[in-house]
Amino acid sequence: MHPILKLVAQRVALGLLLLWAASALIFVGTQILPGDVAQSILGQSATPQALENLRRELGLNEPAVSRYFTWLGGVLQGDLGKSLTNGRDIATAMGGRLWNTLFLAFWTAVIAVPLAILLGLVAVRYQGRWPDKLISGATLATVSVPEFLLGYIAVFFLAVQYRVFPSISTVYDSMSLGEKLNAIALPVLVLALTILGHMMRMTRAAILNVMQSAYVETAELKGLGAFAVIARHAFPNAIAPVINVVMLNLAYLVVGVVVVEVVFVYPGMGQYLVDHVSKRDVPVVQACGLVFAAVYIGMNLLADVLSILANPRLRHPK
Repeated sequence: MHPILKLVAQRVALGLLLLWAASALIFVGTQILPGDVAQSILGQSATPQALENLRRELGLNEPAVSRYFTWLGGVLQGDLGKSLTNGRDIATAMGGRLWNTLFLAFWTAVIAVPLAILLGLVAVRYQGRWPDKLISGATLATVSVPEFLLGYIAVFFLAVQYRVFPSISTVYDSMSLGEKLNAIALPVLVLALTILGHMMRMTRAAILNVMQSAYVETAELKGLGAFAVIARHAFPNAIAPVINVVMLNLAYLVVGVVVVEVVFVYPGMGQYLVDHVSKRDVPVVQACGLVFAAVYIGMNLLADVLSILANPRLRHPK
């Protein structure tokens, strides 16, 4: 078997194993939560008989292992179950929320990824000089500030003081693309600032790591400009670690948006999860956790595969 195919197959198998382990961990975590699901649904005034009937209806009297495999079998068939609070199908209710989160993540990535790579290239071009220090300092500051604080600062200045963008990011199907982009401008800004620094610093470090290579010195001796040497010769050979950090941050945009969605009341997966955690709606929490795990593991798997494909030693084995 070709080395690339073998490595890709190993990564896929490991990804599936991790996803199965994540599903078991999510199920166990929701089962050991304090309190009684039936009691939280029916309230404190419920009679013992009513509680027993509801537990039997929800299958809570069955062994945990049996309930896990029943839940996992339903997931494999595309059935995420029904919400305990309103009886709605979770997959149907989650579809629009997941699309909204992906929409937010997409436009954040469109802005943040090219900007981070460009800033990394500029920082290497002016290494040790004021542009490098300014870019590194500014991005480090944005990474150090908590997301919720960045969100409230953005709301105060851009929504309250100057009324540039709305403070509440409500989107719905009948809105035009321009209206949606205007509504998500503030959460996109906050998320972009959150991931920008990490990607820029990794791009800078990866390029600097190859700047002493012989082919870079050869390009310099040919008389190429400093930025051309960095962009055309150093950066392509530093692409593997850059791909990894970009994919990890893209995974974060889907998995780690809970705080930002709550701050801006954005109707995405994070807000959906928080709403049902407060109601102790266990099937919804399990489904959201599994979707988040699948996205994160999938993005890491994609990063591994792209890094393998970007490695010339594996593409052209001797």
